[in-house]
Amino acid sequence: MVWRDVSVMDQREEFVMLARLEGANISQLCSGFGISRQTGYVWLKRLQAGEPASDRSRRPHCSPLRTSDDLERSVLDIRDEHPAWGARKIARRLRDLSIEPPSASTVHAILSRHDRISLRMKGQAAPGHFEREAPNLLWQMDFKGRIQLTGGHWCHPLTIIDDHSRFAIGIEACMDEQLQTVRARLEVILRHYGLPLAIYCDNGPPWGTGMDSRWTRLRVWLLKLGIDLIYSRPYHPQGRGKNERFHRSLKAEVLDFAMLTSQRQAQRAFDRWRETYNHHRPHQGIGMAVPASRYTPSTRPFPKRLPTPVYGSDETVRRVGTNKGYISFKGRNCRVPNAFQSETVAIRALDKDGLYGVFFGATNIAKIDLTKPD
Repeated sequence: MVWRDVSVMDQREEFVMLARLEGANISQLCSGFGISRQTGYVWLKRLQAGEPASDRSRRPHCSPLRTSDDLERSVLDIRDEHPAWGARKIARRLRDLSIEPPSASTVHAILSRHDRISLRMKGQAAPGHFEREAPNLLWQMDFKGRIQLTGGHWCHPLTIIDDHSRFAIGIEACMDEQLQTVRARLEVILRHYGLPLAIYCDNGPPWGTGMDSRWTRLRVWLLKLGIDLIYSRPYHPQGRGKNERFHRSLKAEVLDFAMLTSQRQAQRAFDRWRETYNHHRPHQGIGMAVPASRYTPSTRPFPKRLPTPVYGSDETVRRVGTNKGYISFKGRNCRVPNAFQSETVAIRALDKDGLYGVFFGATNIAKIDLTKPD
């Protein structure tokens, strides 16, 4: 026997056609088509009423718990504007827009139903957590890592965030990671937002040397402004968790989507996203609030003139050499970090005979031990 493929609709139409023939035996036809007599009469009744013989939709006429089309459209509009945002961020953003949101699971279902769910694996959060209790007590600063522009040049995004509020103080499209570049960008930011008490960073240049002696010209400049540099532990990136998480968001929401052709275009893209990040994007780390709601500029303004240390008239004061980091004291050439070349320092006795400290203002930058041979 040769079998042929027959659709369900073809079988139903054939059944109805045969059943309408004069003298048709409905019971026998139902048995031949493998259906009950009740089903056969249902098909015939629909045909007589002018309806197709196909099954009616099982979808309920009324779904009181189904989200409205307008609400679904709002969810999809936010997702399309911010493709990397998840359900919780979208739900919070709806509330901020005075739209009563559904639950996060419902938002996720809407995204899934409309093929808006990314298959990318989620990054794991770094272990450990700390947070300063107020804005500007600590900023975190780091380079994102270089990205290549379509024109072939490299861009080095410099990011600065406030530890307490997660407010993005700056995202700077730098063309290198040199001291002069970082200082120029940082000075503009400090003049605008005021001075923090400390900045948290890694051990690399230009803020560190990668060695035990971490004094750099940038650190000395910040010290004059009353800003301390706090260094993370080497090989422990989890200590910079907020920076690392910020960089993942920057990559997912900007760098993975934007075609950056020049430094100017990169800066415009960073500025647009920083506005969104600070004022519109709910942040999970601060209870889905937006960073701007927790941030205020520092009350410590950038000085009109860069301060220099003031020493007492009875102190032993020396000027560090201009070519090498040395000072003379009691007939010896004593080593100090090269970052203090041309700066004025004070030598103060410590609590042990023959032991002296070299101070830049109130900060001990080196020691002199006269009990050891020169």
